[in-house]
Amino acid sequence: MAVVWTPDLSVGVSHIDEQHKIWFEKANELFEAGKQQKAKEYINTMIDFLDEYTKQHFRDEEAYMEEISYPEIDVQKKAHASFVNELAKLKQNFNEGGGNILVILNANRMVINWLTNHIRSMDKKIGEYVKTL
Repeated sequence: MAVVWTPDLSVGVSHIDEQHKIWFEKANELFEAGKQQKAKEYINTMIDFLDEYTKQHFRDEEAYMEEISYPEIDVQKKAHASFVNELAKLKQNFNEGGGNILVILNANRMVINWLTNHIRSMDKKIGEYVKTL
């Protein structure tokens, strides 16, 4: 299930690409922790980090889009808000389920799928737009 960032996921904007790479790395660490049945506290720490990192990445990405007057910023913001809500639900499900590892495995699948689909369908457009400036 582990998925790594690959060059075909490059947006073409270095600071966005670097954050995406870290995101994949941390999502994979969370998946591995779940697979190895690490302590609930450790997994909770990983979820917290991923949650905070996601919010920071979205703030950075949105600030950059504003800076370059990216025309599809509102669509991006809605997608970002939706994903933050999904992460919050996963965290709540994990905690309410007493640290159910299945929740983590599903969380990883959701994060990786969202990341790859969002990068390919939406974030790459930012890089294409930047090339026109």
